[in-house]
Amino acid sequence: MSRALTVSDTVVVGVDPETAYAAVSDVRQMGRWSPENTGATLADPDAPVVKGTVFVGDNKRGRGRWRTRCVVTIAEPGRRFAFDVRAWGLGERLLPVRVATWEYAFEPAVGGTLVTETWVDGRKGWPDWTATVFDRVATGRDSFATFQRGNIRRTLDRLKRELEADREREPGSPE
Repeated sequence: MSRALTVSDTVVVGVDPETAYAAVSDVRQMGRWSPENTGATLADPDAPVVKGTVFVGDNKRGRGRWRTRCVVTIAEPGRRFAFDVRAWGLGERLLPVRVATWEYAFEPAVGGTLVTETWVDGRKGWPDWTATVFDRVATGRDSFATFQRGNIRRTLDRLKRELEADREREPGSPE
């Protein structure tokens, strides 16, 4: 049986697509929503995040901490944002390895924006049995797909909660 290489989920967030995109594409802020990512560092924090932007993500799971080097592959304001995780490491030294692709799609919907978060496993060349053993050790679940399904749900729920709360706090917003 082959393993799942893609996991996706959606949520309707009560803001416009541009607002949702702006939040997600500010990779330094992802730690506010993600159960694992704690933020990111950009070489130039004042530069816009565009296709080709490289950033280093900081992550944690339990007591484990690691860093990833990521490259933005899609940056279409209000529509799509994606990045590839291309290196992984426990400290400053990051080893080149295809880890995953993360993509976010933003579509107008009744009540706001339909946000779709998708994870694509970058370990396509790994034999299934190797990935299965690694995944169980690394996540405590039967697969990274199962693990990421939960992470995506938590991320989307937190994103929705925060963006809608921010909207309510804006001057002139209906109470």
